Amino acid sequence: MLSGIALLLLLPTVSAFAAELAWDRFRGPNGVGVSTQPGIPDEFGPETNVVWRTPLPDGLSSPVFGTDSIFLTGFQGDRLITFSLDRDSGRIQWRREIVRERAGSLRSPNNPASPSVATDGRNVFAFFQDFGLVAYGPDGNELWRLPLGPFNNPMGMGASPVYANGKVIQVCDSETDSFMLAVDAETGEVAWRNERPYSLRGFSTPVLHQARDGGMQVLVAGSYELSAYDVESGERVWWVQGLTWQMKPTPVLDGKGNAYVLGWAGNADLGQQEEVAPFAEALGELDADGDGRLSAQEVSGLFGRRVRNGLDSYDLDNSGFMEERDWEHHRRKRLAVNAVRKIRLGGKGDMTEGAVQWLYYKSLPNVPSPLLYDGVVYLTKDGGVMTALSAEDGSVLKQGRLRDAMGRYFSSPVAADGKVFAADETGQVSVIRPGADWSVIRTIAMGEAVLATPAVMDGRLFIRTEKALYCFAR
Repeated sequence: MLSGIALLLLLPTVSAFAAELAWDRFRGPNGVGVSTQPGIPDEFGPETNVVWRTPLPDGLSSPVFGTDSIFLTGFQGDRLITFSLDRDSGRIQWRREIVRERAGSLRSPNNPASPSVATDGRNVFAFFQDFGLVAYGPDGNELWRLPLGPFNNPMGMGASPVYANGKVIQVCDSETDSFMLAVDAETGEVAWRNERPYSLRGFSTPVLHQARDGGMQVLVAGSYELSAYDVESGERVWWVQGLTWQMKPTPVLDGKGNAYVLGWAGNADLGQQEEVAPFAEALGELDADGDGRLSAQEVSGLFGRRVRNGLDSYDLDNSGFMEERDWEHHRRKRLAVNAVRKIRLGGKGDMTEGAVQWLYYKSLPNVPSPLLYDGVVYLTKDGGVMTALSAEDGSVLKQGRLRDAMGRYFSSPVAADGKVFAADETGQVSVIRPGADWSVIRTIAMGEAVLATPAVMDGRLFIRTEKALYCFAR
């Protein structure tokens, strides 16, 4: 067996891969989940090809890479923690904590440290639903903090921040008071803020798009539409309608002016849609006491048992009544359609007409983002169902089951070195030979739950389990 020193001398170092695009946000370069680095192992595990293993507290954030650091978050009790690890050794360089002063709603397995951080290479920017934004410098020195919330999201928050042109951009979509903002990365001052009144339960992390006029745009997949905002001004430039009402996956861009946008939400599969009357018409039929709003009793016949003891998810602001905004969301929800959409990017204003190039409606994942790799779009659905679609026309190339990894999927697939890596909740990691006739090379049992998305940097594969961050190399 090689000695520890000899092994380190043979392993790739940070400088050896300096030309690689930075894995500087959730799911790597602009969220695509693809690395061009060679030599990534297809054999690994708790006792195989382990360079190092660093124990971590609870947290679901995925590893993000600075110039010489790996950044992650976690929590312990009322402490919200940001970590910096050395890229070569996994040693914790610094650990900083802020106090969790409130406990917002969370639906398992979401937890207080779900969003991944963003970095400009040296500084790190973290978002916690129970605090807001906080920034740390290279030595862990706090640069600024910006309290945000509380948020009215019954699932908890999930969107990660992104860094663009000296700004930190954060989407905060929830049942009420949804907004997105851009913060000066140096000072923490708010550069702009946009209200998003018809967005709710948003978990999708934005991506960036270089417009034809040279301006940088941030693309947000939210309730009912994909929207593009100018990074400098915050102006909403263009949008495409038709998305489902609860967006979780992050869009993927192909570098050719197209986005692949996946969205699945309950009661919105193709064929479940229905026309709902406008609010004014509903009031005329249901508002028995004439107060301009609808109580649970007044709509009980319409919604049945679901509102026997309250309005449940129909009353977004928890006022005890359905008002016009609540009703309008109900109308839009009932028309929303789950699908993967290939959308042509760009334009001004409403670009819905003609922007959608194809749709695929079946076997849709709930949480994992799609993976675009060598002209194929991969979807990983609960139960281990993997679907490969042609990026060109959306046709099904192959659908099959990852038979040794049939759990739920929260981690998004990533690709590197001619391999796709997909992890289910139980910690079964499928190593897949990609292509129109994809096949499983092997399935690796990590022995611990995996919900974070893997990362590929420095010629190594990084996987966060429920207990630790692993670094693997040949």
